[in-house]
Amino acid sequence: MARKERYVVGLDVGTSKVAAIVGEMMDDGTLDIIGIGLADSKGIRRGVVNNVDSAAEAIKKALDEAELTAGVEIDTVYLALSGAHVKAFNSRGVVAVAGRNREITREDVKRAIDAARAVALPGGREILHVLPQDFVIDDQDSIAVPVGMTGSRLEVNVHVVTGSSSSMQNMVACVNRAGVEVAETVLEQLAASESVLSADEKELGVALVDIGGGTTDFAVFERGSLWHTGVLAVGGDHFTNDIAVGLRMPIPDAEKLKRRSGCALSSMVGEDDTMEVASMAGRRSRVMPRRVLSEILQPRAEEICHLLWDEIRKAGFERSLNSGIVLTGGGAMLDGMAEIAEQIFDLPVRRGAPDGVGGLADHVNSPAYATSVGLVMYAHRNAQLEPARAGAGAIGRFTGRLRTLFKDFF
Repeated sequence: MARKERYVVGLDVGTSKVAAIVGEMMDDGTLDIIGIGLADSKGIRRGVVNNVDSAAEAIKKALDEAELTAGVEIDTVYLALSGAHVKAFNSRGVVAVAGRNREITREDVKRAIDAARAVALPGGREILHVLPQDFVIDDQDSIAVPVGMTGSRLEVNVHVVTGSSSSMQNMVACVNRAGVEVAETVLEQLAASESVLSADEKELGVALVDIGGGTTDFAVFERGSLWHTGVLAVGGDHFTNDIAVGLRMPIPDAEKLKRRSGCALSSMVGEDDTMEVASMAGRRSRVMPRRVLSEILQPRAEEICHLLWDEIRKAGFERSLNSGIVLTGGGAMLDGMAEIAEQIFDLPVRRGAPDGVGGLADHVNSPAYATSVGLVMYAHRNAQLEPARAGAGAIGRFTGRLRTLFKDFF
């Protein structure tokens, strides 16, 4: 493997922060984290660019820091995409098996997937992923690997992820302005699942909930495949705004207070616990009971959990989550968040931090790095494939992802 090909870079551009992670693919097949770059996010709101120059500047700052810590030059990245513009649905494709012996080939699988993705999309939307769930041969369902089996009719169930063309292009344009190219765009929940979910959890049924700054993105896995994704327009910044309004303090100080003293479950806070609260316009800071802060945070935490449960129930997966809920993203670090989720969902809940990497693993062992580390792990898993360029259009990107699909399944 050429020296330059050893390195992969994941870029997570969120509402609160931009994180760039550099991974090195080792000769023994493992992955080491060798570089980390962080910057305060600017010009991004709920996964959508609202100021190209500010966003590009924040991205460049994170990439420069990652280059410095890794000691390598970054020219391509794997980019996470999220936001309310991302929509997904399940689709089915059916084809007749063409071979003389009725033996299913990769070409048959490709035709079935092409049939499943041939759906009419609203104007201005583009397919981001076509993810197979399972296959059906004649009347036999729940088949994971159909190649080599015999039958006359092949069906495939897929999860189709789409995004707004303009939102995706604007994000890619910001990355290009920062001086790098996009090797591939990856759904945020899919990337995070690479680093925080186990194969057993995906098989039994699990909901991954990524609480970001502007949105909460979630995904439901069952029988090893992705079956449902969605976005809630509520995130960690809403906690911060609630504090700023409730305690009449500047938003930057509210963010610090949330991280320092916040707890989403009032019953976990001692009655005698106190905190120092900044005031507006240079007035003296105040000392207040810490439980006051929890009473502000708890309703918002409950709202997120109830909205999420409504979405899962509406999609029909409330009985499928045998492995429970995995919380990740920066918002999952709030004390009491997992405990309040456990009460509302009545399911096992855990915080998910990246696992399965070496090198600077201790520095990224936090839910806040789930997506950026997951991007590097995603790239590592598909390292032998020629990634489709961002400018290749929907068909070019799909071809690259189809090769990824074949590698995953066969």
